Amino acid sequence: MIRKFTLLLPLLIAFFLVLWTACTGGRTTSEYAVRTGGDPQRGREIIMKFDCGSCHVIPGVRHAIGTVGPPLTQIARRTMIAGEVPNTPANMVRWIQSPRSIEPGTAMPDLGLSEQQARDVAAYLYTLR
Repeated sequence: MIRKFTLLLPLLIAFFLVLWTACTGGRTTSEYAVRTGGDPQRGREIIMKFDCGSCHVIPGVRHAIGTVGPPLTQIARRTMIAGEVPNTPANMVRWIQSPRSIEPGTAMPDLGLSEQQARDVAAYLYTLR
C-alpha cells in the first residue's frame, strides 16, 4: 500500500501544480508585483484599511461584501476599467489613485492614495483571476 502511494504522490503533486497554474493563469505573486510595481500583500492590507469592501465584493478580503460598486471578482480578466479605458496596469493604478480623471461622474471616491499605495492595490486586484 505504501509503495502505491509513493508512486502516486508525484502524480498528485503534478496534478495540483497544473490545476494551480490554470487557476492563476500561470502568474505568480511576484509577476503581479513586476507588472504593477506594487506588492499584492500590502495592497490587500490597504484595501482593508480603506474599507474598500464597504462598496465592493473583493475575494480574499474579510467582510468585503459591499454592493454599491461592482464586485471585483475576476477583475484581472476584464478588458475595461469603468467601461472607459483598457485594463492595463498603468490604467488600473490611475483609476485607483484618481478615478475621476478617468470617469468624471463616478461614485468611486478619491481616497488620497499615494502612487505606491495605488500600485500595491493594483497588484492585489490583478491576483483576482
